[in-house]
Amino acid sequence: MDTSTNIMRPKLSARFFFLSLGVLVSLITSVVSFLNLVFETLNRRFPDVLNANYMYGYSTYQYEGIRTALSILIIFFPVYLLVSYFWKKYAEKEMGRIDEIIRKWVIYIILFLSSLVVVIDLVALVRYFVSGEITTRFILKVVAVLLSLFLVGAYYIYRLRAPRDTTGRPGMIFGGLGIVLVVATIIWSFAIMGSPGKQRMLRFDDRRVSDLQNIQYQVINYWQQKEKLPTTLEELANPLSGWALPVPPQFEKGETYEYRVLAPTTFELCATFALPMPKGWQEYGKGGIIRPMPMLDYGYGGDASYPYPGGMNESWDHEAGRTCFERTIDKDLFPPYPKPTR
Repeated sequence: MDTSTNIMRPKLSARFFFLSLGVLVSLITSVVSFLNLVFETLNRRFPDVLNANYMYGYSTYQYEGIRTALSILIIFFPVYLLVSYFWKKYAEKEMGRIDEIIRKWVIYIILFLSSLVVVIDLVALVRYFVSGEITTRFILKVVAVLLSLFLVGAYYIYRLRAPRDTTGRPGMIFGGLGIVLVVATIIWSFAIMGSPGKQRMLRFDDRRVSDLQNIQYQVINYWQQKEKLPTTLEELANPLSGWALPVPPQFEKGETYEYRVLAPTTFELCATFALPMPKGWQEYGKGGIIRPMPMLDYGYGGDASYPYPGGMNESWDHEAGRTCFERTIDKDLFPPYPKPTR
């Protein structure tokens, strides 16, 4: 009776096919985003001066790679766990011949792609190591790659050999290790990057510095045109040029940019900052873009800058709270514009 029932069953299940496709896509995406997250976080934790730009301040692009990999991993890894659970439950039942072929193909494809990612990653990592990559983060990246290969490879080799295992103990062990590893990496990346609230405050401060730089440029341009400083910031607004006074990011709380004339060529700009300005050199890669598998970001990009002696944005260094910046216009560096002749 069981034999006849098995023969009567459809040999191809659309549900199992799409479950298999979901497992394949969500797993590979999770592995790539996990490795990208580990690599980007290690690059921030152990920045390399060979790939650095000495700077003061905060740029939102510094952590764009971590944020992108983090968001992908937070969504796709739970999706993989859910789809994999139903896929495993379906595979433990009696399946048609084509379903069984699909199951084996999915496992072989996963093992092949995982091995391909690992081999390419290791080749790239060794290449950067012999080029001078710092040892600590090189070793940690290699450990992350090999650990990922071990978890994925060992679990799916087990599933290939024991498709009808109903105890679930090995699967629970591998799944638990994967969850612990992913959660620990996410927590660690937040510890390096900072909480979303801190990131928001840093981005607010970054905008304040940018606004002050914009205002400073307009003040200097005003002086070069009229050979006097504006009395108030409102005098800088010009509907013909289209320039308007920047609005502070928290204007609804009464925040304003302050301006004061101290001397004929000296003025002061003030703003209230949420956090101290980060100092020291930071490593720059490719703007945090997550590359398609298997091209991962190793933080060793050709667009890196050489260390900048003295630092960028050093003149806008600030602590938390109200900070003022005194500026004196050098007439030799910023001479008045020549007067038009009639």
